[in-house]
Parts: sequence; C-alpha cells; structure tokens
Amino acid sequence: MSITFLGGGAMGRALMQGVLDAGVYEASQITLFDASKERMAQLAAELKIQTADDAVAAARQAKVLLLAVKPHIAAAALAPLREIITPSQTVISIAAGVTVAQLEHCFAAPVPVIRVMPNTPCLVGEAAAALCAGTHAGEKHLQLAHQIFDAVGLAVNVEERLMDAVTGLSGSGPAYVYLFIEALSDGGVNMGLPRDVATRLAAQTVLGAAKMALESGMHPGQLKDQVTSPGGTTIAALQTLEKNAFRGAVIDAVQAAARRSNELSSSE
Repeated sequence: MSITFLGGGAMGRALMQGVLDAGVYEASQITLFDASKERMAQLAAELKIQTADDAVAAARQAKVLLLAVKPHIAAAALAPLREIITPSQTVISIAAGVTVAQLEHCFAAPVPVIRVMPNTPCLVGEAAAALCAGTHAGEKHLQLAHQIFDAVGLAVNVEERLMDAVTGLSGSGPAYVYLFIEALSDGGVNMGLPRDVATRLAAQTVLGAAKMALESGMHPGQLKDQVTSPGGTTIAALQTLEKNAFRGAVIDAVQAAARRSNELSSSE
C-alpha cells in the first residue's frame, strides 16, 4: 500500500504523523508533493518520507491520493492528474466545502472519491472527522479512509447532505470550546485564581468531561446529573446558564455555521 499527499500544510503533516505513529503506513510508503520545496525538504527530514518533483510523478503509483490543499486551489492541484488517476486508486479529500461531484469532475475516469471533514485537533491526534463516499466508492474505500482518520481521532460516516451540519458542529466546534475554556478561565480569575492556574484547570476540565462522555457511553444529561447535587453549587450554576440561554446560544451557533458552510459551498 502506498499513499501520496498533495499538500504538506498543518493538516497534511498531522495526518502523515498520525498514520506513521499508528503503524498504518511506513515512511517508505508515503510520498509528498507540495508547491513549497522548502516544506517538502523539511518534512522529508522530519518524517523520513519520500518526496516527488511533480504531482504526476507523486500520484502515478499511489494506491491512495490524499488531497490536503486549500479548497480554492483544489481543482488546480488536481488538473494535472485528470488523465493519470485511475479507478484502481482512491482519492481522499479534506478540502473543506469541495463536493464529491466537484472532485469526481476533476478526473476523466470513474475514480472512487471519499470526502472528509476533519477538524484541527487532528494536530494532536484527537480529530473528529466525518466521511462520505462518492458515486464510485464502496465499503473498501471507506475502510481505507477510516484507517487514516481513526489513527488521528474519531471518524464517522455520514451522507454528503449532512456535511454542512458536520462543519457547523465539529468543523467549527473547536472554536466554541476554546471560547468556553476562556470564559471558564475568566470566571476563575474573577474569583481570584491566577490566570495560568485558571486556564489549566478549565482546559483539563473540558478534556476530562469529554473523555468521560466518549468512554462511558452515557447520555450527557446523565453525566451532568452525576455532578449535580440537590441544592448544591452545580445546580445553582446550571440555573444561571439556563437563564442566559446557554444551550440555545450553542444550538444557534451550530446552525449559523452550517448555513454559512452551505452558502460558501454553493458559491464555489
């Protein structure tokens, strides 16, 4: 098995590191092509991967082609490969907002395409990613994608029509969480905690709570109730959050991001 990365930016590098650490691929099986020769040289030195002088050479022998470039240059990056990529290969794209149909249109043959929406915690091996299969992709192609994205976090399958919802929830979601961590920290500082202590406690609290939600399999409401004693501190805090429409604001934020994602995809 061999894989070629088109693009070696932050997300591309994180995925390469993830599959290497997980043993999904060996360094000798990974080839990178990036417009920046300096970046290619740096990643080759750091990860011991192979590099190519051009996209055609990089993609010709690859079993999997992973497109990790900015969305606005995705079509241009794939243009030299129109007659090169064959149905025996699998194309996986993390270019946000670029649809399966747009990707398939870039190739002369009926190429299996998997569209993926990961998020930035991919950089620390804790991504939340959603996968959808194109017209010519089947279960084995989804499994190839899962090998990569399960190595850097959690990956789920969705229908493409739900990708905007995924963008609104997990794609943009880290920003909401960072805002919440900052607000928790501000609250601690307001009550006298040093800033560094407040921020570390806030971030660890979010990390621990998220881990419990994932590993316990319990509904978040059940986990909330475990912390909430009758007449105690937590229920007083929750009442304040409810008065300030905390849940409603988060729901509205997800919907706003999803709508904007749809607008941006439609304008491509």
